[in-house]
Amino acid sequence: MSIQPALTTLPIETADSGFYKGFSQIVTITSKLLIGALVIWAIAFPEQSGAALNGINKFILASFGAWYIWTVTFFVLVCIALAIWPSAGRLKLGHENDVPEFSNFSWFSMMFGAGIGVGMLTWAVAEPVYHFNNNPEVIQGITQAATEGNIRMAYKWSFLHWGLGAWACYAIAGLALAYFSYRRALPLTMRSSLTPLFGSKLSGSLGHVVDVVAVVATILGVAQTLGFGVEQFVAGLSRIGINGLTNDAGTANSTGIIVAIVVIMSASTLSALSGVGKGIKWLSNINMGLSIILLTFFLIFGATFFGLQALVVGVWDYLIALPEMSIKVWSGDGDPQSVATKLEGWQGGWSVFYWAWWIAFAPFVGLFLARISKGRSIREFVLGAMIVPSIMCFVWFTWAGGTAIDLELNGGANGVIMNAPDGDKIFAMTNFMLSPISEALSWAMAAMIVVLLMTYLVTTADSAVLIVNTINAAGDEGPKARPHILFWGVALGAVVAALLLVGGLKAIQTAMVIGALPFSVVMVLQCFALIKAIFNDGRREAAGQTTTLSRAEN
Repeated sequence: MSIQPALTTLPIETADSGFYKGFSQIVTITSKLLIGALVIWAIAFPEQSGAALNGINKFILASFGAWYIWTVTFFVLVCIALAIWPSAGRLKLGHENDVPEFSNFSWFSMMFGAGIGVGMLTWAVAEPVYHFNNNPEVIQGITQAATEGNIRMAYKWSFLHWGLGAWACYAIAGLALAYFSYRRALPLTMRSSLTPLFGSKLSGSLGHVVDVVAVVATILGVAQTLGFGVEQFVAGLSRIGINGLTNDAGTANSTGIIVAIVVIMSASTLSALSGVGKGIKWLSNINMGLSIILLTFFLIFGATFFGLQALVVGVWDYLIALPEMSIKVWSGDGDPQSVATKLEGWQGGWSVFYWAWWIAFAPFVGLFLARISKGRSIREFVLGAMIVPSIMCFVWFTWAGGTAIDLELNGGANGVIMNAPDGDKIFAMTNFMLSPISEALSWAMAAMIVVLLMTYLVTTADSAVLIVNTINAAGDEGPKARPHILFWGVALGAVVAALLLVGGLKAIQTAMVIGALPFSVVMVLQCFALIKAIFNDGRREAAGQTTTLSRAEN
């Protein structure tokens, strides 16, 4: 039975002149209106918007919690299958003679910096400490909170949220985009990844909807990351002597939020104007270097043996428990004091939240990974985008978070770290370690962490601005008009500032969970489209048909 040639053209109407020259006006204007409406609504009607967002959020967590849990599990299985599928794993994301544009170090640096770097500085300490105090085993009475017997549980759940599931979301989106863009010369935009399922229909309204959903999810997912980063950035500024930016609880006040947003978004917009190969590449290399310095500090002066033991045992516990953790969905019984309801609440506040966060972040990181991964094989891409970053996260969590737990258990911290706000925990820990030796050394470490955080925030924000403009420009990777880069830089900062000012991190989290839901459907469809494309390309090769096409040929 003959097989039809693959679709290699997907015309997307763009403006020929004027302000939107080179951009899809429908996608760009619709995206701007939706994001603008969210900002205006949040600022003009804070109580109404907060109540509405919370209501929708509760409905999603109650009705779609299982969807999020099982969907991410599906992504992990698809990635593993593609890596071990011989005929799929060997395929290059491009032509056979294409070679990677970036070295492995720069590739990993940009991937890690854009993907999880910002969150790592907050949660590598905060999350193990939190799970050390509360997790499903504690809720069920299996282990006791804040004891040595609960350390393994703390890492099992931390690794679940920052391990294979997180990076599988990014890998699926990135792989689908790179496959169809670099092998079939289709536009580097979300709609192209669904062509095996919907064909040329994606040139019209259906494709516009897919791209708009991707843009909105990207802005909300990145806003979540920047929201955490802003809180930590302000905490760091306070630690190095810049006062008046925090409230009595130690979190960012209105002045702190505005100052942080202006500084971060100004720097990120300037970097975005320089492009991926200049500003973003160099910033990524800098923050990877500083990350290595900070991690080395924890390895040498932190709880070295504790961290090594936590890493080895934690990875073992994680892998053994992964099948059950990946499919287990807890349901409450209506009694807020019951174990079942507490487990449901814990899973909604942690696992479901994280899966929504990673899915919302996936169009941004996925398109960015595709942009920097041309010339790599599918197997190399999957292993590089899933395994290496997961290991990096595990190392950070065990040595940074492990040092915090060890100091609380055996080092006399007495709640100094545990009682600090999440964004301030890493500063509280390094200050506790270094201030008895030298106040100047403690200040220098805090300053270095602030600089590292700044580079991560700028890398994330400027990458997001470029990615949003690439989608709006129908996949055009070339230089973008400066006004559009400036607009999305301001818009991203406005979303973060508006939601933080009217409802704090909870408001951003709520908006992000809502925005992730429609894109999760797109990602499931991407999986089926990718599998179908690879299978049919194998049949085409057997029939002597060409399965790759350059844009010059298209």
